[in-house]
Amino acid sequence: MKRRVLITRENLPGSGLDRLSGVAEVVAWPGNGKPGAADLAPLASGVSGVLALGNDPVDGALMDAAGPSLRVISLASMGYDNVDRAAAAERGIVVTHTPGVLAETTADLTFALILAARRRIGAAEASLASGSWGLFRMHDYLGLDIHGATLGLIGYGQIGRAVARRAHGFGMRVLHHDPHAPDDALSASVNLATLLTESDIVSLHVPLTAETRHLISARELAAMKPTATLVSTSRGGVVDEEALLHAVREGRLHSAGLDVFEREPMGTELSPLVAEPHVVTLPHIGSATEATRAAMVDLAADNILDVLAGRPARTPLPGTPAVQSIPAGSTGVRA
Repeated sequence: MKRRVLITRENLPGSGLDRLSGVAEVVAWPGNGKPGAADLAPLASGVSGVLALGNDPVDGALMDAAGPSLRVISLASMGYDNVDRAAAAERGIVVTHTPGVLAETTADLTFALILAARRRIGAAEASLASGSWGLFRMHDYLGLDIHGATLGLIGYGQIGRAVARRAHGFGMRVLHHDPHAPDDALSASVNLATLLTESDIVSLHVPLTAETRHLISARELAAMKPTATLVSTSRGGVVDEEALLHAVREGRLHSAGLDVFEREPMGTELSPLVAEPHVVTLPHIGSATEATRAAMVDLAADNILDVLAGRPARTPLPGTPAVQSIPAGSTGVRA
């Protein structure tokens, strides 16, 4: 009997789905927008794998709907906060993500946000488009320099290091805070308090976990320079958005550049940060190039193919098994 694989969205880029179709029946959620776990559960019965986008929920109820045949949950994303990892571990399910393939592209966008926020590019472009640029004045759209500034990276994995490499092209001093990353040729390791007080730009590159939720809140924002810029291409929940809004509105922070939000997608109920003139906002496009998005789906498909073939997954989540385990109390091997 041919295996079944559930895809949480239709029309994904890359060749991975074609290769999956060669070994399994591929079932895709046909709806528009973001599916909920309840939308996906009716399609999950008997599936051996789930390929999900990074903000599509995969909870214990969905795993139960799939039943004991489910062997692997493969995310086409770097982040993994949308998966109930404890529920997957209890069931012996391999969970994978797509590090590496999106690091350089996301680092590019991080620098785009740094440039746009520091140099007030959004406000200047809006003025030009509205027809209000009628006179050259020396004090209009004054931003702050990027070259020679101090960049602080919170999280120093693949994306953080890629940002550090770009920063050296701007003659920047680079600091990082990451308990797993010592000093290197690109950046000096410092504690969080030092990074916040010394950095002109603070850029976030950590996953969203219980420990990092609202890692940047009112206290951390108060420690930053009033001329500083906060940039995030990680996950929205890492920043307390209400605290950030107050800091920018009250002039306690120069600017911010955000590609991620606590509520995604927004629809017509926009975050107040979107309308702030000193905040540059984007709809989670850090990995949005044709080549990178295709590579993410291809890697996600390869992880499923490997696990279903009995091989270790290529990119399991940090600290989790690359091969399927048998949960406690199980009486046999999964199908």
